[in-house]
Amino acid sequence: MPKFAANLTVLFTELDFPDRFQAAAAAGFPAVECLFPYVRGKAELADWLAAAGLEQVLINMPAGDWAAGERGLTCLPGRREEYRDGISRAIDYATALDCPNIHSVAGLAPDGGPERAAYEDTYRDNLAWAADQLAAHRLNLLIEPINGKRDVPGMFLQTTDQARAIIAELAKPNLRLQFDVYHVQIMEGDLVRRFADCLPDIGHVQIANPPERHEPDDGEINFPYLFEAIDRTGYDGWIGCEYNPRAGTREGLGWGAAHGLKTS
Repeated sequence: MPKFAANLTVLFTELDFPDRFQAAAAAGFPAVECLFPYVRGKAELADWLAAAGLEQVLINMPAGDWAAGERGLTCLPGRREEYRDGISRAIDYATALDCPNIHSVAGLAPDGGPERAAYEDTYRDNLAWAADQLAAHRLNLLIEPINGKRDVPGMFLQTTDQARAIIAELAKPNLRLQFDVYHVQIMEGDLVRRFADCLPDIGHVQIANPPERHEPDDGEINFPYLFEAIDRTGYDGWIGCEYNPRAGTREGLGWGAAHGLKTS
């Protein structure tokens, strides 16, 4: 049976952020994730989690100037100190929230040319360093392929093959793959076989349904079939719900009724 976590950055946005925790618990979610928790204090976040009886299962590390279009720091030459400061801050939050996973957002890079090599080297060096820092706290460092065809043109990390090659090369036990079904479908497809192939490296899963990135019951993917296939692989980790509700979060939770989620 899949274990679903509500992404509080995109779900329950009809509510103020502190109220989303209780709303997620009331809807049947046992856990939550969010992109960037740093606009709130660690203590108040921990209090909201505890009051709602929720687990925090994923946060992103600081990812540069998001409002200005930056999409991560991991691959950016000349930003190593900022990257390391961001990892330290993420560890601080993850340990305070008892959160096991930190996503190291890749960043934008040129597709090729002589300048590409500097981004490749920086990405690997930063990940190797960060994985060692997280290992000391028993935390996982996640890398997520994000589609460059539609959502984030120029993203450094775009496919599971690319991600898995880096994971194999660096050979850090706590460096894991964040398998976002939405992005993998757009870039690669063949989801059932691809998930099974990637399983040894997968540390976290996220879902949304292309083409509009809505609920699992609205789009091109047959999610009931996919959920059954994921169960057959033996994956027992969290599945983060990172989709854009069509018309209100609670109104769109009918897809999850078989999995303990509630529409009211």
